[in-house]
Amino acid sequence: MKNRFLSLFAALCLSNGFSISFAYEADSHIPEVKWDAQSLIIDGERVTPVMGEIHYSRLPENEWRSSVRKMKDGGVTVIATYVFWNHIEQNEGKFDWSGQRNLRKFLEVCKEEGMPVVLRVGPFCHGEARNGGIPDWIFDQGIKSRSEDPAFLNAVEKLYRQIFTQVQGLQWKDGGPVMACQFDNEYRGHGSYLMKLKGIAEEIGFDLPFYTRTGWPELKTPVPYGEMIPLYGDYADGFWERSIEPTAGNYYKAFNFKGFRSSTAIASEQLKDQKEKLTEGDEHYPYFTCELGGGMMGAYHRRPWIYPEDAYSLAVVKLGSGSNLLGYYMYHGGTNPESDIYLNETQRTKATNYNDLPVKNYDFQAPLGEFGQPYPHYYNLRKLHLFMKDYGNLLAPMEATFPMPQDIKKGDDSHLRWSYRSNGESGFVFINNYERLQSLSAKKGIQFDVCGVKFPSKPITIPAGTTCIFPVNIDGIKYATAQLIANRDGKIYLEQIPGIPTEIAIGKKIMRNVKALGPDKPIAENIYLLTSDQASKIFLPKKDLTSLPSEMPKIGKKAEAGPARSITIGVNKAAEEPSDEDFDNAAVYTISNLPDSNDRENVLLKIDYRGDVARLYCDGKLIADNFYNGRPMLYGLWRLPADVEKLELRILPLQENMPVYFPEEADTTPGEEVYSISLMHNL
Repeated sequence: MKNRFLSLFAALCLSNGFSISFAYEADSHIPEVKWDAQSLIIDGERVTPVMGEIHYSRLPENEWRSSVRKMKDGGVTVIATYVFWNHIEQNEGKFDWSGQRNLRKFLEVCKEEGMPVVLRVGPFCHGEARNGGIPDWIFDQGIKSRSEDPAFLNAVEKLYRQIFTQVQGLQWKDGGPVMACQFDNEYRGHGSYLMKLKGIAEEIGFDLPFYTRTGWPELKTPVPYGEMIPLYGDYADGFWERSIEPTAGNYYKAFNFKGFRSSTAIASEQLKDQKEKLTEGDEHYPYFTCELGGGMMGAYHRRPWIYPEDAYSLAVVKLGSGSNLLGYYMYHGGTNPESDIYLNETQRTKATNYNDLPVKNYDFQAPLGEFGQPYPHYYNLRKLHLFMKDYGNLLAPMEATFPMPQDIKKGDDSHLRWSYRSNGESGFVFINNYERLQSLSAKKGIQFDVCGVKFPSKPITIPAGTTCIFPVNIDGIKYATAQLIANRDGKIYLEQIPGIPTEIAIGKKIMRNVKALGPDKPIAENIYLLTSDQASKIFLPKKDLTSLPSEMPKIGKKAEAGPARSITIGVNKAAEEPSDEDFDNAAVYTISNLPDSNDRENVLLKIDYRGDVARLYCDGKLIADNFYNGRPMLYGLWRLPADVEKLELRILPLQENMPVYFPEEADTTPGEEVYSISLMHNL
C-alpha cells in the first residue's frame, strides 16, 4: 500500500515498532474520532494517547522528520505544537511561512509519518516566548490583547485566516493529521472570549473532531459544555517561582495520587495563590493533560535540575489518578528562531514579562532535548507509553480509587502512596514511593487487596524511590509484582521492579522469586520478564553509529573576564539576565579543530564548564546560550555552515551571593572555568 497517511487509529492501536501503515485514498475510510466522559474513542475503540509537545518553529525544517520519528519511537502517538504569532507576523501584515516557520510543510511531515496533530493556535501561547507569542505591534497600537476588543479580534481573524491557509486540506476530515486545536492558553477570564475565538476559526473553515483549552486557572464564566475539552498539567518544579529555595511552591502535590485534576503550581508568579477548584462542569469531561512536565526550563533566577524519576513519577501518578491522555510539555526541546529581535521572554518585554529566559536555548530538559538528543527519561517514559498503547482500551473505562489520603504535606512519609483503577473484576495498582528532593523511606509489610485479590502471598517491602504498576486479573495473570509493558503477537512482557521480589500468579499457580530472563526466553508460556533497561528499550530499532572523529576540538583562552556586572532585580522581582553589552566583559575562549563538515552529522559539541551564563558565537553571530546549572552546554555541529572552522565561547563568571537558585549539582564557586570540551553522538 502507498503510505499516504497512517491514521490515528493505526498510530494508537498498532505495533509500536511503527512498521505498519495504512493507505487512505480520497474515498478511503477516515477513522471516526469521538469522546465521552472517559476517553477518546477511535472507530469505537477506547484509546489512551500519549501527546508530546514540539515547537516546529523552534527547529530547523531539515530536522523535523527525524525528530518526529524519535517521538514515535518514544511511544508518542499525538503531536502538539504552538503556532507563535510573533514568529510568523513580527511586523503587521507581513506573514512569514518560510523555512522553519513553514507550518504546512511540518504538517505534511506529520501526515507522512502518521502522527496526528493538536494545533495550539493562540493568539496567546506563552511557551516562554516574547509576549507569549503576541507581536509587539499589538501593544504598540494600544490594542487590549486577549479580550473581545473588536480591534484585537480583527487581528486574530487575520491570524487565523493565515493559519488556515497552512491547514487547509490537512484537516482530519480530509485525511490529514490535524484532529484538534487549542484556543489561547492559561486564560482566566470569561468563556465568551474563548467562544469568540472558536467562532472565528469555524467561520474561516476549521472543522475538527474536537477542540481544547487549558483547564487552569478557573474561568470567571464557563464555556458551554462540549465546546472545548479542558486539558490539565503538573510539573515537578517551576522556573517561575520567585523563591530561590530548592523545593519552593507546592509541586510536591504532583507526586501524590488525587482526584483533583488540575495544578495550583503552574504560573504561580502570575496567578498567585490558586484554589483547588475546577471551572463548573469541567469534571464531566474526560481527564486529559497537555502540560505534564517532561522536564523544566531554567530561568535566569531559578535553574532546576530535573531528574528522570521526576518525569516518570509524575506520569504514573497522573495515570493512576484517572488521566486517559498524557500530554507532555515539553517532549522535544528547541531553539528560538532567527529574528530581527530576540524572541525570548524577559522582564523587559511588553507582556508575559515575569521571567528572564535564554535568548536561544529552549532545551527544557525534555525527553528529547534542544537538538533531539535523548535524555534518560526518554527511555523511562517509553515503557509506560508501550503499556498505554497495548492496555489503554482496558484502562480507559476503569475508575480511579484512592485508598490513601489525597491531601498531604511536603515530604509526607507516613504511608505508601498508591491508588488503583478497576472495573470491579480486573485492574491496575499504581505505586509511587518517590517525591522530588525528598527522602521517602522504604515501606515494609505491604500487601494489596484489589478486585477481591489479596497479593502478594506474603507482605513485601517497597523500596525508596520506587514507582511502578502491578496488574490484577489481566491477560490471564491473576496478579504480579512486576509491571506490564506490552502484549505483542501473544507474548506478554513484564518489567522486574528493582528491589521487589517478582511473584506472578497464573490460575492457581504462583511463581515466586522469578528472575528476568530477557525478551528471548519466557519464564512461563508466552510470558517474558525483562530488566528495567530491557523494558525501556524493547522494540527499538538498533542504530549503527559511525565513529566519532579521532581528534577532539581544541579550546584556548583568548581573554580573561573583565569587571563583574551588577545583577539587577527586574520589575517582577527576579534577578535579570545579562545584556548583550555585558558579554563585552566576559571571558573569551576560541574553539578550533572542529570536525570536517561531512563528519558533523549527529555529532554534538559538549562543553563542560562553570560560570553564570555562556554564549556561543559563529562568525560573530550568537548561535547558542546556556544558563549554567551544573550540566554541560551542548550544540549540534551539523547546524554550522560547512566552511566554519572555529567558534567563540564567552562566559560570564559566577559571583558571590547571587540571587539565583542553583541545584546542588552546580559548582557555585565564584569565577568561571572550562573543564573540558568533547564530542558525543546524538543518538
